[in-house]
Amino acid sequence: MPDLIAQGPRSQDRWRRALPMPDSGERVTLGRTSSGWAVPWDDRVSREHADIEWSGTLLTVTRKLHARNPIFYKGVRKDQFQVSVGDHFVIGQTTFSLVDQRIRLVAPGDSFPAVTEHTFAASQLRQARYRDADSRIEVLSRLPEIIQGSSTDNELFRRMVNLLVEGIPRASFIAIIAEPTSKPVNATTNDERAPGSQSEKLKLARYQSESDVGARVTHDVSIFKAEAESIEITASSNHGDSGWSRSASGREVGGLSESNDGQQLDQGIRVLHWDSRNLVGQQFSPSAGLIRKSLTSGESVLHVWSRTNPRSDSSYTQTENIDWAFCTPLRSEACPGWAIYVAGDFSGPMLGPNAARDATIALADDVEDDLKFTELVATTLGSLRQTRLLQRRQDSLRPFFAPVVRQALSNRDPDVVLTPREANVSVLFCDLRGFSKQSEESAEHLLELLRRVSDALGVMTHHILARDGVVGDFHGDAAMGFWGWPFEDAKSVVSAAHAALAIQAEFEAASVIGDHPLAGFRAGLGIATGKVVAGRIGTVDQVKVTVFGPVVNLAARLESMTKQLRASILIDEVTAERVRREIPTSSARVRRVARVLPVGMRTPLMVSELLPPEGDRSVLTDAHIEAYEHALDALHAGKWSEAFNWLHRVPAEDRVKDFLTVFIAQHGRMPPSDWQGFIKLLEK
Repeated sequence: MPDLIAQGPRSQDRWRRALPMPDSGERVTLGRTSSGWAVPWDDRVSREHADIEWSGTLLTVTRKLHARNPIFYKGVRKDQFQVSVGDHFVIGQTTFSLVDQRIRLVAPGDSFPAVTEHTFAASQLRQARYRDADSRIEVLSRLPEIIQGSSTDNELFRRMVNLLVEGIPRASFIAIIAEPTSKPVNATTNDERAPGSQSEKLKLARYQSESDVGARVTHDVSIFKAEAESIEITASSNHGDSGWSRSASGREVGGLSESNDGQQLDQGIRVLHWDSRNLVGQQFSPSAGLIRKSLTSGESVLHVWSRTNPRSDSSYTQTENIDWAFCTPLRSEACPGWAIYVAGDFSGPMLGPNAARDATIALADDVEDDLKFTELVATTLGSLRQTRLLQRRQDSLRPFFAPVVRQALSNRDPDVVLTPREANVSVLFCDLRGFSKQSEESAEHLLELLRRVSDALGVMTHHILARDGVVGDFHGDAAMGFWGWPFEDAKSVVSAAHAALAIQAEFEAASVIGDHPLAGFRAGLGIATGKVVAGRIGTVDQVKVTVFGPVVNLAARLESMTKQLRASILIDEVTAERVRREIPTSSARVRRVARVLPVGMRTPLMVSELLPPEGDRSVLTDAHIEAYEHALDALHAGKWSEAFNWLHRVPAEDRVKDFLTVFIAQHGRMPPSDWQGFIKLLEK
């Protein structure tokens, strides 16, 4: 499939894009701001300048009516015309070329044998000084712009190759290649490092370190031989057109997805992106042997060939004017089996074996700057994709960790953060009421019921997370959240109380809207505060980030007691005392409900209700709360008739008072002989 190349006045003002398939019916717009086909460097190109459409043999170009500058084709202004492969047209200062080409991966047996081979360790190249530092720095200064503007891998490949083109003037060919069957260079093989493993999930903030490959330089004048097959494939090219061209391929590599418009060479080797200076009348044939030598050793390898052909068969001829090539591996978990391949010529007559060997000595010194530059680009590319890979993994794990947990993991050792430890927290349990009734009524529409239940759980989790809480678990149609871990939080009770009131308010608001997804649902909530064990809790096979301890059980019991005591939000004594002390009554109020002995517990506890402030959301005024608590005190003191009278001062709409009223009436308004000041609950 031919490609369209856009080349501006500067070498970096360039892109190449694969044309849409002919049967796709897709029409592409060229312009200064066109998505994917923009030429932002040329102010003579309108924001949307021309439409192009590929028929399979010809490219139709149509100038838009509002385009302010003309389009030139073969030196003539044209508003609509058709371009053949090998032709070009011009808009402003930018030339658009339609090109088509071939690449052939050459096995060592099909090419001239290497006269010599040099291996360069990364540590050696880092110690070398640039002899043309100013020009290299000028090129490298564009790295931030390249990284910032590369939203996709293909765009990153294009920009990195263009950078190498500009930084290595002696090169005739540059490519980013990938051999997916290779093991990542310098990457650990421990199963615990595998993407998706438990260790990897828990070590989100750790970056894999890059090991030093050691300092050594080897000179091997023997002929390098390896077994590889050679396959000829079609790639985009520029027939009879001088200039740069490239071809890209895509697949899923290192956990990141590439585009699907590329090509595969020998035994899985892929060219992700390539450019070549001198393609007139020739194809390019990268060496499979050199690529695999570099990937196997994990070091940059330089090969120099003799152009004296020992065989008469032209099928064994090395690519014209290619005398040397080096390959630099990308040492990154995100780029397994990746390398940068650079090739060029001696810019002179053909050399015999002895002359080539002499020239290699000088070339090894000259090319060291190019190798150092390529190593830096390779490190940058690998690091950027490593960052993106880790970001992708973190994004995939985002639903499993609350924002406050991700914040703790971002700059601390995950093992330290997640190791179970004691912490003072406030725990909130929230259970969905009305589910049984809704399930009976929606027996024929279970998927719709599931969506509504998911929406209800979403209300709970939203308000927990919005106040920096951690969602510790789900139990059917109930959710549990907590505050005070992984960071100590002096305001844990405040956050839990506000979250509970917000959940209650949203369910109440939805209940009055008949067709609302939450209509018919209510919520019962319990909050308890105290010491727990928090962190990574579970077994060797399955863990979760949650809390463990009596306080958790108490919060769950309080939530369950809301059914018996007919309250929406029940809290323990510690939480109630802190709400009174830390939250003004203009935001929340507390009412003591009763001293009770739940089933299975030995010690009675005072249960209180968390209420919204006085106003439209509550039928209770502060005076009503005071009357109820007078009744409660009288009840505890055994003055049940007095308690009964105080309860009559509380509005009939208050369902909580019904619990005490019924309890007193059942005993004829007289305390039993064994009355100890608390109410025994008969069920959980």
